[in-house]
Amino acid sequence: MAIKIFIDQGHNPSGFFNSGAEANGLSESEINFQVGIYLQNLLNSDPRFEARVSRPEPDTVLGTNNATSLAARVAMANEWPADYFISIHCNLNPNPAIRGTEVYIYQFYTQAQWLAEQIMEGVNQVAGTINNGIRENPSLYVLRNANMPANLVELAYLSNLSDAEKLRDDQYGFAYGIFLGIMRYFGFA
Repeated sequence: MAIKIFIDQGHNPSGFFNSGAEANGLSESEINFQVGIYLQNLLNSDPRFEARVSRPEPDTVLGTNNATSLAARVAMANEWPADYFISIHCNLNPNPAIRGTEVYIYQFYTQAQWLAEQIMEGVNQVAGTINNGIRENPSLYVLRNANMPANLVELAYLSNLSDAEKLRDDQYGFAYGIFLGIMRYFGFA
């Protein structure tokens, strides 16, 4: 029985509601989309996994406003039902010196935390970002409403030049880092 992983590419395409951050000529939703597709392909190339994405096409728009966009993503995962939920995002900060990767979870000392630790290590190792820690944030809608262990991965900062270059040039590396983390979490790597 394949392990079912739902990959949410956070945000809708540019020009729509809930379109995410933009900085240094990059659009968060486009990066999230591509990293999610790479991750889906990596997982689906291994018969032990079955992966689905929230945005199968670059122009897929979910919901009719911010709230229904978030609800649609979680509903897809819950109705499947997925075994794990991974939401992919890019970060932004008014201070351009802030950089690195964060993984948000609903609660510490859960499967979500153990998965987040492996994903963090994989992303840091492959994409070369710094570890800003696993952070508990029960207020995040997708973490609060997913019926399975959920991670929200903030890959890196669009607002930091060195992170932005990684996000622009190595989207496959970010996906591979997450994939490696998932493989290690299950003891497959």
